[in-house]
Amino acid sequence: MLDETFKHAPRKTVGLKQTQHALEKGQVRCVYVAKDADAHVLRPISDWCDEHHVERIEVPTMKELGKACGIEVGTAVAAILDV
Repeated sequence: MLDETFKHAPRKTVGLKQTQHALEKGQVRCVYVAKDADAHVLRPISDWCDEHHVERIEVPTMKELGKACGIEVGTAVAAILDV
C-alpha cells in the first residue's frame, strides 16, 4: 500500500520530466518510484537521489502510483516537494 503521506501532500509532481525539473531546482523532499518501471527510465532519478541524499521510496506498480496521484494511467515517478 502506498504511503498516505504522498496522497495528502500539498505540493507534489507527477511524471519523469516534472520530477527531474523539481530535483534540479532542489525542491524535492522525497521521490516515489514504481518498481515495475523500466530501469533506464528510473536510473537518472535514482542516481540523482543517491548523489543528493534525497529519500527514494519504492512503490510496487506504476498503476498504483498513478492512482495515488489521481490519474487514470500509471506513472514511473512522482515526488513530494518542500513546502
